[in-house]
Amino acid sequence: MTTTPEQETPMSSTKPYLVRAFYEWILDNNCTPYLLVNAKLPHITVPKKHIEDDGTIVLNIMPMAVQRLVMNNEMITFHARFDGDAWEICIPMYAVLAIYAHENGQGMVFEEEDYVPLAPTPSDSHAKKPPVRPSHLSVVK
Repeated sequence: MTTTPEQETPMSSTKPYLVRAFYEWILDNNCTPYLLVNAKLPHITVPKKHIEDDGTIVLNIMPMAVQRLVMNNEMITFHARFDGDAWEICIPMYAVLAIYAHENGQGMVFEEEDYVPLAPTPSDSHAKKPPVRPSHLSVVK
């Protein structure tokens, strides 16, 4: 039995799957994965002073450069330091423009997507928390 386009089951975006696959491929080839992000879109938490004049930001997502990296179908989140300040970075998948290897530029560029409002996520509420204070504990020898 054949189906017509009207009867086809809607498919989710391939972008999150491709971003994760290229991330692994770049790491497997001993290169540094960089994300190019449209930082002008809503629901993005990045340090504003690192946004380029064209509204984009490039982020190094090498495991040694970030902590707690999560790439799900809706969002990329991680913790990183910029100029010594700790940040929780939140990037909706619709804002990802490219993922590529810093060393040679190989990777994938994505078409810009129309902004689609997201339901509030736990990451949105974390972004509004005050900065983490250093621990009051000390090392005992």
